[in-house]
Amino acid sequence: MNRTRRKVVRPKNPYTKANCFSQWTFWWMRDLFKRGLQGPLTDEELYQHRKTLDSERVTNKFSELWADEKKRSNPSVVRMILRAYGMLFIPLGLAFSVAESCCKSLMPLFLGGLVGYFATNQTTVTKETAYMYALGIVICMLVPVITFHPFIFYIFQVGTKLRLALSGLIYRKCLQVSKSSSNDGLRARAINILSNDLGRFDVALCFLHDTWKGPLESLLIGYLMYREIGLSAVIGVSFMLSFIPLQAWAAKKAAYYRQMTAERTDMRVKLMNEIIQGIQVIKMYAWERSFARVVAEVRLKEVKAIRGTAYIHAALGCTSMISPLSVFLALCSYVYFGDALTAQKVYTVSSYFNMLNDSMVHFWPLSITFIAEALVSARRCKEFLLDGDRAEVPINLEANQQQTKTKRTLTKTDIQQNVELNGSLLSNGLPQHSRLRDYNPEASKKCVILKNVSASWDTSDGQPSCAIENFSTDIQDQTLAAVVGPVGAGKSSFLNVLLGEVGIDKGEALVHGKVSYASQEPWVFEGTIRDNIVFVEDYNERRYKKVVKACGLERDMELLSRGDLTVVGERGVSLSGGQKARVSLARAVYRKADIYLLDDPLSAVDTHVGKHIFDRCIRDFLSNKIRILVTHQVQYLFDVEHLLLMGSGKIVAQGSYQELQRSRQFQFLEQTHDESGIDTHSVSSYVSRSDSEKSLEHHPHNRPLLRPDEQVEELNQEQQSVGSVKLHVYASYLKALESTFLLGLIVTLFVCARVMLTGVDYFLSRWVIWEEKIAANATEATLLSDTDLVPANDTLPLNATDSVATPFNGSIEASVRQELVLFYAIILGATMIVYLIRTFGFFKMCLRISLHLHDRLFRGITRATMYFFNTNSSGRILNRFSKDIRTVDTDLPHTLLDCLAFVIDVSGVLIIVAIANYWLLVPAFFLVVILGCIRYLYVNTSRSVKRLESISRSPVFSLTNQTFQGLTTIRALGAQSALELEFHEYQNANTSAWFLFLSCTRAFALWSDLLCIAYMTAVTFSFLLLRNDFDSGDVGLAILHSTTMTGMCQWGMRQTAELENQMTSVERVIEYTEQPSEPPLETAEKFKPKTEWPNKGRIEFINFKLRYSPKEETVLRNLNFTIESQEKIGIVGRTGAGKSSIIQSIFRLACNEGMIRIDDIDIEHMGLHDLRSRISIIPQDPVLFSGTLRYNLDPKDERSDEEMWKALGDVELRSYVSTLIGGLNCRMYDGGSNFSVGQRQLVCLARAILRHNKILIMDEATANVDPETDKLIQQTIRSKFAHCTVLTIAHRLHTVMDSDRVLVMDAGEARELGHPYELLQRPGGYLRQLVDNTGAATAFALKQSAEQSYSKQLLGDDTATDDLNITLALQEQTE
Repeated sequence: MNRTRRKVVRPKNPYTKANCFSQWTFWWMRDLFKRGLQGPLTDEELYQHRKTLDSERVTNKFSELWADEKKRSNPSVVRMILRAYGMLFIPLGLAFSVAESCCKSLMPLFLGGLVGYFATNQTTVTKETAYMYALGIVICMLVPVITFHPFIFYIFQVGTKLRLALSGLIYRKCLQVSKSSSNDGLRARAINILSNDLGRFDVALCFLHDTWKGPLESLLIGYLMYREIGLSAVIGVSFMLSFIPLQAWAAKKAAYYRQMTAERTDMRVKLMNEIIQGIQVIKMYAWERSFARVVAEVRLKEVKAIRGTAYIHAALGCTSMISPLSVFLALCSYVYFGDALTAQKVYTVSSYFNMLNDSMVHFWPLSITFIAEALVSARRCKEFLLDGDRAEVPINLEANQQQTKTKRTLTKTDIQQNVELNGSLLSNGLPQHSRLRDYNPEASKKCVILKNVSASWDTSDGQPSCAIENFSTDIQDQTLAAVVGPVGAGKSSFLNVLLGEVGIDKGEALVHGKVSYASQEPWVFEGTIRDNIVFVEDYNERRYKKVVKACGLERDMELLSRGDLTVVGERGVSLSGGQKARVSLARAVYRKADIYLLDDPLSAVDTHVGKHIFDRCIRDFLSNKIRILVTHQVQYLFDVEHLLLMGSGKIVAQGSYQELQRSRQFQFLEQTHDESGIDTHSVSSYVSRSDSEKSLEHHPHNRPLLRPDEQVEELNQEQQSVGSVKLHVYASYLKALESTFLLGLIVTLFVCARVMLTGVDYFLSRWVIWEEKIAANATEATLLSDTDLVPANDTLPLNATDSVATPFNGSIEASVRQELVLFYAIILGATMIVYLIRTFGFFKMCLRISLHLHDRLFRGITRATMYFFNTNSSGRILNRFSKDIRTVDTDLPHTLLDCLAFVIDVSGVLIIVAIANYWLLVPAFFLVVILGCIRYLYVNTSRSVKRLESISRSPVFSLTNQTFQGLTTIRALGAQSALELEFHEYQNANTSAWFLFLSCTRAFALWSDLLCIAYMTAVTFSFLLLRNDFDSGDVGLAILHSTTMTGMCQWGMRQTAELENQMTSVERVIEYTEQPSEPPLETAEKFKPKTEWPNKGRIEFINFKLRYSPKEETVLRNLNFTIESQEKIGIVGRTGAGKSSIIQSIFRLACNEGMIRIDDIDIEHMGLHDLRSRISIIPQDPVLFSGTLRYNLDPKDERSDEEMWKALGDVELRSYVSTLIGGLNCRMYDGGSNFSVGQRQLVCLARAILRHNKILIMDEATANVDPETDKLIQQTIRSKFAHCTVLTIAHRLHTVMDSDRVLVMDAGEARELGHPYELLQRPGGYLRQLVDNTGAATAFALKQSAEQSYSKQLLGDDTATDDLNITLALQEQTE
């Protein structure tokens, strides 16, 4: 699609060539890390994606598996995943898990043995054995680390494959979904699944094996502890395991909240998408507040769901308190059973409980939660992939689709006959429609024949709504056929039946010949104009130039700075309505086809451009093709060989124009003259296509669109922030809390909780030392029965030094023990309370912050200038609202919590180890320094890789969004496979960044773990080498704490880096909150008008200029004119002359220079709401929002039902709306897609009537309606807005011929202003030229109309004006 885009050539991926050792240690990453130090990486420096991770390759693999799944009665995504990769990751995971569990269980035994060596007066453990124990501890720590990282790295790659394959399947589905209203909201769902749901499989796979490992380990460890301390172990373990049902419940609730959050986020993103698409209208209607209200409601509901999840996570975060509690219960019961504590027992047991806590209480529920979430995501994928089946288009033009039932590829003959059942290869091979739609692009005889066809759209409530019924027509080769009829007659539906977008219920349709199509709403995607026209066809410069000329785009391209290589934004931001329509038409004409379906391409362009297109393009260039033209422009009908007059889905009459006119039954065609002034010359000039053009056709596809000397501008690339996240971002994140006290309180609680936890451990070690002393004393006492030995040791608590082991001291010891147990219980309880408050308080704080941030972002966006929306694609803005806000809502709090806890915990560990042996501060110092260096290396590289990964994700969403916008066109032009390739390219670009990001993370994790193990080795052996008199309690405490460092350090360091990455989301949100905003909404007191303003509606332009942004060229220059009160002014000029810019200037949507005064008040002094709400506008593109019709008419809830019904009556919609379910409360789908374009325009007119304003501006408001409706609208406007000043921008001259004055614009300047009759008297005048271009008959009628209006003004003669207008409307309808 976007073929002039710069292709990125990447260097080879060194991973593929690296040897085993290099792959295992990530040594192959060294160049990338070196490069990361020199500054941010660019896209070109990322390595190629691995061939095994190729998006297309995995999608095709899964596509076949899914086809098999769909044959089953209950297809399952999970089963498909297991069939694809189960044989690989399940055995590997088993091997790894077994190794890890063995090491885990052995380690505490070695630790116990080593601590036993330091017990007072022990003789059983020799020094050699102690060294063996120490070595055992180190090996038990080392093995899991060496195996874990490569294993996880592999698992993540499998997760990536799943994500790519499912994304591919979902995009493929998007290309097949039908446009019927039952698929309302599919777009938001698709984007949400792509951005949020598919990422869950990576994590779930990592935790998969914890589901069975947890219970298995608890049995093993329970048994080992039972051997150590007997029955007490059972008490401790059962207490710990009693929390599991609670956690199971929590996991279930978490999944429920996750589902709720996902649905509400879908709602919010969909709403935001609509707001961004319709932002200009929202600004012009001054509706920001009512939309802010709706968004705030949806957001509050979403935050409620997020709060549920956050509190559950807070509760799960407190599970680390369960381990100390279990240790407390086990040890106390052990003491009460009458056994003495020894260091060996305490540390073996503590160590075991820590492990149990990890595997059972921490990882097991987590694994269940993640797997549950992944299952939810899998279900959402399945629903989307199957849901679409109901919603699939009956047609699948692509011949490479595989038959679902018989898995054979279609053969050549099949393709040529291609009489699939109604074109549908539907789910489970059961066609939905039993009749034929015979589409045969290769047929020798080209024709379009319908026999008694009835077809219907599916709607969400299951009631099909009729599109056309009993429709029969026969259009032969080289015919120009026109379809006319009132608004909502089913003209577009007829074309959709031919395209196969609507399923046929009965009858048969033959479409013989290749089809091309131009839709009624022009679809322009992000890319150059040349991209937009050539689309997916081969580029042939001669044909391209002819098409551009035929479609009247030459002049426009000369005016654009870079010609046809100008990049037009998403939705073609920088083009005017007429230009978009012609680009869309050129795309259809450029495609070499036999049948051209043109849906009203002439209504958005001016008269003479329309005439040029009709003559040069439709009649000449396409003269030897079948052309079916839907139009409201009656003056072109003379030359139509076959005319179809439609009314409510049926054919009212058909035949040649002359036959229908003779039959006299249709006033629709009544007054048209035959002298259209369209000369019938040179029809043959285009018929003989030059031989050079034919010879070019044989070259293979993908001829480059660019000549070597051309290059495309890189349009405002998404900003990639450079370097680390600035401190002010953290500051503004915390400032968003808007309460310093709360912040201080939470930090204090964090420190307190850690100090208290460490205190508990320290207390335990003192107690153990005391117990061992007692035991030693007791043994000595038995040896030296009567000698009094008083050990002098001040560290014993509660003056226990006096307790000499004599028979009388037993009771003292018992009472001291009582006190110790009580003290132990009290400090543990206090710690528990502080810990709970700390965790819940923290999550509450984060939620408040994210609420405030979203509000600021929304305010920042809605208050931004229009220039901001014209330069930023909707995908980019939506990315802020979906991905970034989700990060701030759910991911950031966890990471922040981990980082805070990490910093405080590590300090705690280092302090404890230093208390035991201050020499250990030396390796600790080295550890911290080296870890800091590694982190610096890692962060620099991973940060820029991560940013590139985020930026490379945007195009995937943008493409999906644009695909939905242009679905019918894409399918009609057979562009699915080209778009799918583009989708895979974007996915692969993203994968190459993602793979490197994973590698960075793993490399860092592996190396920091190895460093921690080195430190732990130093700690363990230091006690043996520096043989002082260490207390066994101290040794145990130090080693136990240093073993927790391994996982904790790399995890904490990575979380600090991850925190920076996630802070980029905050940075991106804040960047948009700080966009330059529009002037204030409210008027300052000193400028407030004294009376009702405006009460006259007089508008003056004084030395006025307009720019779209402060740095750009002026679009309007030197405007000086006055529009009097109640005057009706028509504004005309060719496309791009600056007509719509005048509206922008009155609404202050761009940069105004000079002065515009309304009723003698300079509008620069008025607040934007006060200004905009006092002017009514009927915009060129009718924008409706999903919700009810009532909400669309009056979002501020200011009008009664009666007024609304009356307004609908005024615009001829009352009867239609009263047939809809719910009347005023009927549902509007995405962008009002269940109303035809003409009906949407009428809704916009009703809106204007409801506003009762003094000034009305109509921007080509009647372009998409038939002459009858147009006449009614003109009458409504005359009666309803008689006392208003009306500015009408017109492409059809008859709409302004009876204006009081006409303003002629050209190239941004006002050329003429005066009564049309006066202007027509000027030979060579601008208006005169425009009128003469319409052809002799029309020009004559227009002049007559102007003259009558003039005489009416002078004499007050209203005789025949109305009759004449009708005549005229039909005469030159919609020029």
